[in-house]
Amino acid sequence: MPAGKVSVIGIGPGLTDHMTAKASEALEESDVVIGYRLYVEQVRNLLGRQEIIASSMGKEVERCRLAVDKAGEGKKVALVSGGDPGIYGMSGLLLQLAGEKAPDLDVEIIPGVTAAGAAAALLGAPLMHDFAVISLSDLLTPWELIEKRLEAAAGADFVIVLYNPRSRGRSDLLSRAREIILKHRQGSTPVGIVRGAGRDNQKKWETTLQGLTALIEVVDMASLVIIGNSQTYWDGSKMITPRGYQV
Repeated sequence: MPAGKVSVIGIGPGLTDHMTAKASEALEESDVVIGYRLYVEQVRNLLGRQEIIASSMGKEVERCRLAVDKAGEGKKVALVSGGDPGIYGMSGLLLQLAGEKAPDLDVEIIPGVTAAGAAAALLGAPLMHDFAVISLSDLLTPWELIEKRLEAAAGADFVIVLYNPRSRGRSDLLSRAREIILKHRQGSTPVGIVRGAGRDNQKKWETTLQGLTALIEVVDMASLVIIGNSQTYWDGSKMITPRGYQV
């Protein structure tokens, strides 16, 4: 039986025109496509003969195990991941499981456009200097550790990108993060919110740390919040963090 392979594919933030050519090629060449149901639907127009296995949120471990098993049968497996698979995606978990079950398995990780990059492009150029990316989800990380990371990033004057900022079950975490950051930033610090970056229904809002409270309700798990550093400013609707060039 020929050796199988798993390609962990970053499909970008939404529309297929944000995918790399390499990601599209790997999908087309695959025998099996495995992924979260929403992500599979985003690339369904690129699929044809493949066996498609889609499952719900929370089934990440099962999807990775299945990918390893299918590759063990000699198949080319595409494990799809939103954004970039190495940034809050599937590549780390897949590599962990492959290391335990099939250390010789051929694994290729194909990067994708990140949600942070897509959101930043819509807002302007907020990530032109050092930035920190922090997920506010406490499902896998204790909130006490998230607080420490927020304190450290805010105190070091990083631009801060918040993933998973607010859900129905954790509706207060963004407000709590805002209070932590306000200890180190002025209320006038620019803040950009993007929901559904790279999708047909994408929206964005321009505000400040002080004004963020009024927009808390528009933020959900499909949103990213970008909080500027001490040098970030709004130029009309464009959020800009200077790199330091003399202009």
